[in-house]
Order: sequence, then C-alpha cells, then structure tokens
Amino acid sequence: MQIWVDADACPGVIKEILFKAARRTKLPLTLLANHSMRIPPDDNIRFIHVSGGFDVADNEIVQRAEAGDLVITADIPLAAELVEKGVTALNPRGELYTAANIRQRLNMRDFMSTLRDTGLQTGGSAPFNNQDKAAFANALDRWIAKGRS
Repeated sequence: MQIWVDADACPGVIKEILFKAARRTKLPLTLLANHSMRIPPDDNIRFIHVSGGFDVADNEIVQRAEAGDLVITADIPLAAELVEKGVTALNPRGELYTAANIRQRLNMRDFMSTLRDTGLQTGGSAPFNNQDKAAFANALDRWIAKGRS
C-alpha cells in the first residue's frame, strides 16, 4: 500500500496534505514529475524525476503502481489505465475514479476536447478552492482508514 503522485500538475496545497499524511501514517509517498521539485526530508517520501516527453510520467506510474496503491492524478486517461489495473485513482479535488464512472469521464473529456477543437470556449475547470481541499483530505483519510482495517 503506497501513494503515487502525478506531480507535474498537482496543486501545492494537495502535496502538503500528502506530505503530512505520509509523515503521520508512515505510508510510502512517491512523487513523479518531469521537472525538479522540493520534497520534505523524510525516509518514506521520495521524488522520481522522469525525462520530459508525452506521457513519460504517466507511463512510469502505470508501470510502478500496483493493486492496493493510490495514485493522485487529474489525468483521466491515466486514471482509466490505473482503474483497469486495480489501482485506486483520486483526483486533487477529492473525486475517486472508479470502474463505474471512468468511462463517462473519458467520454466527457473527449467531448469537451472536440468542442475546444472547433474553437468553442468551454471555460475550463472551476478554480481550486477550500471545498476541493477538504474533499481531497477526506477522501485520502477514507482510503488510508480502509487500507488499515
């Protein structure tokens, strides 16, 4: 049971929640990104720098994550691969990707991409807020508690 983070686009406030949880629970936490970043000095928190390029970090996460692990990502295609592999995927807003909802999310992502490709302004995601932060922290705590029971 360990936590992996698709860290390139993960909000700093979410990383801080994860650092605190890793220190508190002693769960291994690994952040992967194609740019360097600072992590707190802790034996169970590590950073893997991957080379730049399309989906390099995603591919590394898929290769390393195992059933029972948790991956933090906002990348829906990555989440779909992980769910298929039996890995729990959670986005930084606290939403779990599951076998029951991932197909719908992929379809919506593709639909919105098609709209953007036609030049339509879709507005993008709402700004990250305190409700998102709380939802994430609560979902993380539930996953930790479930794994420890």
